[in-house]
Amino acid sequence: MTDHVRVRFAPSPTGMLHIGGLRTALFNYLFAKHHKGSFILRIEDTDQARYVAGAEADITTSLKWAGLDVDEGPEKGGSYGPYRQSERSDIYAKYAAQLVDSGHAYYAFDTSEEIDDMRNRLQSPANPTPKYDSVTRLEMKNSLTLPEEEVKKRLDSGEPFIIRLLVPDGETIRFDDLIRGTVSFESTGLDDQVLLKSDGLPTYHLANVVDDHLMEISHVIRGEEWLSSAPKHILLYRYLGWEPPAMAHLPLIMSPKGGKLSKRNAEELGIPINVRDYIRDRYEPDAVVNFLAYLGWSTGDDREILTLSELTGEFSLDRVSKSGAIFDLKKLQWYNEHYLRARPVQDLVPEVRTIAEDAGYTGFSDDYLAVVIRLMIERAGRLPDVVAQGHFFFRSPESYDDQAMKKAWKENTGELVSEFREAINALSGEGYNAVEIKAQLSSVIEKHGVGFGKLMLPVRLAVTGEGSGPDLFETMVLLGRDEVIARLDAAVGGLN
Repeated sequence: MTDHVRVRFAPSPTGMLHIGGLRTALFNYLFAKHHKGSFILRIEDTDQARYVAGAEADITTSLKWAGLDVDEGPEKGGSYGPYRQSERSDIYAKYAAQLVDSGHAYYAFDTSEEIDDMRNRLQSPANPTPKYDSVTRLEMKNSLTLPEEEVKKRLDSGEPFIIRLLVPDGETIRFDDLIRGTVSFESTGLDDQVLLKSDGLPTYHLANVVDDHLMEISHVIRGEEWLSSAPKHILLYRYLGWEPPAMAHLPLIMSPKGGKLSKRNAEELGIPINVRDYIRDRYEPDAVVNFLAYLGWSTGDDREILTLSELTGEFSLDRVSKSGAIFDLKKLQWYNEHYLRARPVQDLVPEVRTIAEDAGYTGFSDDYLAVVIRLMIERAGRLPDVVAQGHFFFRSPESYDDQAMKKAWKENTGELVSEFREAINALSGEGYNAVEIKAQLSSVIEKHGVGFGKLMLPVRLAVTGEGSGPDLFETMVLLGRDEVIARLDAAVGGLN
């Protein structure tokens, strides 16, 4: 095993990258970069039945979006490739045969129907899910129960077979986890794991052990859901005569409602579940990275805002929690608002233009959009909110907020608005500015002895269609006098 830190993120392309998968990738990246090591992407695509077209591209796109640049991988290349398991079949077959030859694995010829029959026959309240294990293996059709000549005959004839791991009975398997300390499992509870399938492709268990060794992976950092597989991997390392890498199993990401964050409860809570959803919804990648880093890890102090570079400098596995981390969507939104507002307005203009054009709003100058952003950014949780909540900057109101209407539009409101309309219509050139517009509104209010809100809210409603929003007078300046006059006229004519 190399002294150089080498870690891998090894997703299966059986679906779009889950947000929990991105956290696993992030922790691997931070650990590698903290130790000036290598971050490797390996695609574990041996489950061809569940392969999803476009999933590998989605994984690559997601990592790039988050700023997690890989040092080796299918696109980047490297000295330990290929980096797709489907391109490494001959390697796995060699080590599966070695395990059989050494007596640590065996050929099994059982059909799926025969295995189902065994499970149905042995199922009981005490054993609800019978396994192919040390108890049942001697009742089945395999190289442990068949004569050697018959096994050879079956293999020579091309009869389908699988290779299973021969799990010892009555052994306690222990290993040290860098997060959880000493972990132990009883081998009696383990099934004889399939290592090589009938199609010649390995299962995850054999492939990841072989690849981790051959790629000189120093640390395996993965989700807690793989903890129960670790004893089988420890056995494989032992049987192949290899030193296992250090292991660290990350805490689960939990739903605010309790239990592991699943697709179903995420959808119920409005939590985007796949990374591409965050890209589509234009979350700030720096915000998502900062948020994910704190899902199960902390600096040990009260700091919460750290860039990817700062996270790299701070990261260590000894501050990763053993307990599950709750996915707090409000906290993510807080991070997103922070990073969004920290970006220069001019950098946001091209993105806002794209969002506006996608919504059908065209023909607006960069200067115009920059002012829209400046007025709306403090109210936006995500960049699309600038356009969605600031729709009135791009079109006249098509409706008016009902609650604001009931509060603002009284019997004499139209007369007050009309008088204000005449006052600002008389303004021209540089005289039409935020200070003067406010002065004219104050003048009408004082003349009629009404409260500021008696005219301010109706004017806002007429100009924007909303009961609240950014600075009204700056909004009116940006829209321009003629557009504002037209909107006031439309409101007075339509609401009286």
